[in-house]
Amino acid sequence: MDFSVMSDKAVLRELGSRIRQLRLNRNITQEDLADRVLLSVGTIKSLERGQGKLTTLVAVLRELDAMPGLEQLLPEPRLSPQQLLKMQGERRQRATSSKDKSQPEESEW
Repeated sequence: MDFSVMSDKAVLRELGSRIRQLRLNRNITQEDLADRVLLSVGTIKSLERGQGKLTTLVAVLRELDAMPGLEQLLPEPRLSPQQLLKMQGERRQRATSSKDKSQPEESEW
């Protein structure tokens, strides 16, 4: 995808969509993600819609002629073959909330 030829709004929508897909691929709810990064759920929802403070990021990257680097920064999420088989080719729409929130998940960092 060539971000440099896209409008700012289109870039923001695509980035938000990729962030959402990454979250869903990891089966994390918006609420869990918000808790983990100390943001509100509304902020996460806005981010996934391509709204919010990303406008500043896109404007600066465009001015610095760094838009082609966005593909490396946030590549389009891909599902593993196992995930595709499990979902029978359908795209995931929601993450499932964990039943037992008393046990913290291990960080990927």
